[in-house]
Amino acid sequence: MGSTIMPIEKPALVVDLDGTLTPTDTLAESVVKLVKQSPSNLVWLALSLPKGKAAFKRFVAANSTFSAATLPYREPLLDYLRNEREGGRRLILATASHETIAEGVSTHLGIFDEVIATDTINLKGTNKLDAIRKAVGEDFVYAGDSAADLPIWESAKAAILVGANDTTSEAVRRVRPVEAEFPRDPVQLRTWAKALRIHQWLKNLLIFVPVLTAFSFLDVGKLVDSAVAFLAFSLAASATYVVNDLWDLDSDRIHPRKRRRPLASADVSIVSALVVSAFCLVAGFALAGMLSTQFLLILVLYLIVTSSYSWVLKQYVLIDVIILSLLYTLRIIAGSVAIGVMTSTWLLAFSVFLFLSLALVKRCAELVALEKAGDVATSGRDYRVTDLTVLWPLGVGAAMSAVVVFGLFISSPETAVRYGTPLALWLVALGLIYWLSRLWIKTGRGEMHDDPVVYAIKDRGSRIVVFFMTATMIAAHYFEITSFQ
Repeated sequence: MGSTIMPIEKPALVVDLDGTLTPTDTLAESVVKLVKQSPSNLVWLALSLPKGKAAFKRFVAANSTFSAATLPYREPLLDYLRNEREGGRRLILATASHETIAEGVSTHLGIFDEVIATDTINLKGTNKLDAIRKAVGEDFVYAGDSAADLPIWESAKAAILVGANDTTSEAVRRVRPVEAEFPRDPVQLRTWAKALRIHQWLKNLLIFVPVLTAFSFLDVGKLVDSAVAFLAFSLAASATYVVNDLWDLDSDRIHPRKRRRPLASADVSIVSALVVSAFCLVAGFALAGMLSTQFLLILVLYLIVTSSYSWVLKQYVLIDVIILSLLYTLRIIAGSVAIGVMTSTWLLAFSVFLFLSLALVKRCAELVALEKAGDVATSGRDYRVTDLTVLWPLGVGAAMSAVVVFGLFISSPETAVRYGTPLALWLVALGLIYWLSRLWIKTGRGEMHDDPVVYAIKDRGSRIVVFFMTATMIAAHYFEITSFQ
């Protein structure tokens, strides 16, 4: 009779949570959610810190909402763990996160046999090692990412490296064999550019509009001031984009496109993002202060309005698009303050109507995409697909109102004084009609970018029309063409 060969049972596989199973930090995310629920919670967080890390984590876990379903996970590692479990291997989740968070993750994934997590003792480093030994003894393999886990790896039979840096990886390899490795991609410059939304800086080119309308583009001093103002607004705006993305983590993660944002996907850590955001804000304020106190106050006002929009006002139908139009107009006012010229009431009226139309383009584009996807309402905003019947004529009407304002400006006495050939500006009006109508047609076809201003800058047809209108305005100012008289 042949002998039966029993399969060799593999050591238990102990898996870390933060930075390993998920690339994010669950404590940092929970703190963000707690502050989002009520900014006054910052006081309670500060009061709970002196009680120790375990008490702090317990307070955060007890008072914040946490969803394991929305967390980003390292899918290659998850596939490996599922295969090991199917082979009969015992899997244990061991983390310094609070036990309620760990239990939530374990329940959601459904692959762990046991959970070891923080309750009365903060399970990090040697404390975690003691808890692991108590649960499985000395026969285990550990999967982690942090240098703080080196004592655990030294006591393990083997190591699984997940997103560990080169220094940690080298230290582990010197003491234990590596069963598997899941390296992380380095954070590239383009990832930070995406996190700071550098492409959105294009909107701040509106700061240069007063230089154009005042025909001061040959004044080097005013151009430099406008450039400094542009950079100040852009850096400060990037700071708010980071905070807004932290605010919207859960909703972004269930969005088909926004879930790929660096913070939602945890390509950038929350702590790093906050540090960079603070740097951008300070740098923006410093540049604004270099220009003038008035410009600094305009920047502060912009940040207050845009933060109010992001945190509260964007949830209310129509109020959000009105605020967006005012934010665009505020950039033009900031440009005027930066170079010390008065903002024309004609320009302000034109801007409000124009940017109201563009803001409605943005909302209609979203609803058109939702309609094609079979959805009926937006997430986090009070808009429904059926609202298109109202928003569409409202947006087109705002566009034509901007054209009417421009037409009245052409006929005003001050235009006759400032322009050599004011009647040539009717060519600009025709260009506006074509350009705005084209934007709405693109929206109806579902071809519009999420941000129409960014679309207008990137779209070749829009660039040609805007160049034509700009060139015509300059020619109408400097040249007197008798055939137009």
